[in-house]
Amino acid sequence: MSHAVAKKTETENCIGSSSLKQSSQPAQQPHSSSSSNKSNNNSSSNSNNNSNSHNSNNSNGDAGFSLLNGNHSSSSSSHQRSNGLTAAAHAAQAASYANSGIGSGSANAAGISSSSVAGTVGAVAGLNAALLNAAPATALPSNGALQSPYERYRVDDASYVPIGQFYAERSVFITGGTGFMGKVLVEKLLRSCPDIRNIYLLIRPKRGQEVSARLTELLNAPLFESLRREKPKELSKVIPISGDITSEELGISESDQTLLCRNVSVVFHSAATVKFDEKLKLSVTINMLGTKRLVELCHRMLRLDALIHVSTAYCNCDRTDVSEVIYAPPYNPDDIISLINWLPEDILDQLTPSLIGKRPNTYTFTKALAEHMLLKEAGNLPVAIVRPSIVTASLNEPFAGWVDNFNGPTGLVSALAKGMFRTMMCEKNYVADMVPVDIVINLMIAAAWRTATRKSNNLLIYNCCTGQRNPIIWSEFVKYAMSSVRKHPLEGCLWYPTGDLRMNRPMNTLNCLLKHFLPAYILDGVARLMGKKPFVVNVQNKIAKAVECLEYFATRQWRFKDDNVHGLLHTLSPKDREIFIFDVRNINWDKYVERYVLGFREFLFKQRPESLPASRKRMVRLYYLHQLVKVVAVLLTWRFLMSRSKRLNDMWSAFLENALKIARLIPFL
Repeated sequence: MSHAVAKKTETENCIGSSSLKQSSQPAQQPHSSSSSNKSNNNSSSNSNNNSNSHNSNNSNGDAGFSLLNGNHSSSSSSHQRSNGLTAAAHAAQAASYANSGIGSGSANAAGISSSSVAGTVGAVAGLNAALLNAAPATALPSNGALQSPYERYRVDDASYVPIGQFYAERSVFITGGTGFMGKVLVEKLLRSCPDIRNIYLLIRPKRGQEVSARLTELLNAPLFESLRREKPKELSKVIPISGDITSEELGISESDQTLLCRNVSVVFHSAATVKFDEKLKLSVTINMLGTKRLVELCHRMLRLDALIHVSTAYCNCDRTDVSEVIYAPPYNPDDIISLINWLPEDILDQLTPSLIGKRPNTYTFTKALAEHMLLKEAGNLPVAIVRPSIVTASLNEPFAGWVDNFNGPTGLVSALAKGMFRTMMCEKNYVADMVPVDIVINLMIAAAWRTATRKSNNLLIYNCCTGQRNPIIWSEFVKYAMSSVRKHPLEGCLWYPTGDLRMNRPMNTLNCLLKHFLPAYILDGVARLMGKKPFVVNVQNKIAKAVECLEYFATRQWRFKDDNVHGLLHTLSPKDREIFIFDVRNINWDKYVERYVLGFREFLFKQRPESLPASRKRMVRLYYLHQLVKVVAVLLTWRFLMSRSKRLNDMWSAFLENALKIARLIPFL
């Protein structure tokens, strides 16, 4: 395929990141919130012109992606698909009400019990078919232009504004500020942008704890230790905003909304549910509706210079090659939002596998839809999207190896270190695309700077990944992890850490039973006999669930193009590159994994370095015990086979006889 043909194919299957952006408004003017209405008007006025083109696309069998070229934003067939989907949803809901004995006047989603599902099979099947056969949501038009080329930094460029200087006297609003990435973002802004005015954090009351108490708890975390010691006044710049991403208007009071709209210049949207097995309704509410509500608030901000939306590189995991563009989703985001409002949750659970299609979970599905929705709703807002791959412990900042959760590889490496995890399905020669959290945060801060200082009609996307510039394969990652957990063992390790990566499912299942669950039941049985609470089987069940979530990503490989990230890097001055490091080529994976292990040992298991000598002595004992058990297991297996096979017994006797004869000849030799 020629370069021109390949480029045309790429354009036909995606929405260029420049698709929806309008000319930037002056910073002092409020951003228009009517962009979606204008889009709808254009859609209706041009629907007839596009119907033939859309039908042609459908006839080509491209059910996954559709791009509408020219100046049209939708087609009549798309409009009919939406209406058909709505009608099918109403039919399913009506059937559910009828079978559950609820009258139409009093029907509501909460009143439908799961027992009524059996009576709605036909209606659900009809809705299922409508979803599967519907044409994909048409993308809004691309102007045919790719992202602007990045100008390399020049020493004589008088217009260059250092990143730290850009944030001076500006206020920042962060959603998801109490999460893993949000904490690192807050700490980095306070430490590296000392003249920043205020950082507003969206925090929801939790378990009866007020937002002020949650903020105090956050700032007392080990992550902020150096700031508390060296720059304690900087912490007073962090201001809590009471709210909830799942509520209307983000649950923010009118006075706080006014405060944000008057003062905020940069918004970082990192709030999301990252649970892979999350219910579709909650996943849509947080990842999609939360994004939509934030954009509505941003349209009212008088000083907004940049909105950075944190997505995931795996939102397009149904493709093997992922460029820095927004791909058309299989459904219109508004249809999915309507579904979760119309249908009871039990029916939504039945529909979820059909809705997500080739994607493995609701997280990647709703993240893809959120990107497309952001493209439609942003209007003239200065927006950029950062897509990290698998986010892991920090590389350098605020200190190496910092991590505060067991998500992703952290939980599995921790289980390996405890001696409780020994086998999983994984293609060992595939790239393990993981990126340290501080790399992602530095890129986000730089992306906001670039978006604000270089006004553009393009919505830029940054794939924050390591697979293209500094790849590590799964077998190398496991080798480094194995070496590190043996060198820096955890206290109370149950067994000597070993493990294998397999692509043979029956063999992997057998090893899980023998090496995971059989020892777990034995240990729990011993605990019961000693009058202690059993816990090992429960832990193994959690590990199995985590492995199931990660298996999809460990048995497949993607190529995430990161040209925008590389281009952004070269626009920074040498000093900014040193302060805001996001060049993944600097990662030494062997040293990084060792710091990773030391990090979760200290910050998750709360084990001090002083305990390492005793843990290493225990590891030596476990090693010899592990070897002894292997020898005993081989002898017992051989003994069992000998007792069952006379031929094998004769062969063994002959072997021993010949070995003794050779041994007698040794003195003469």
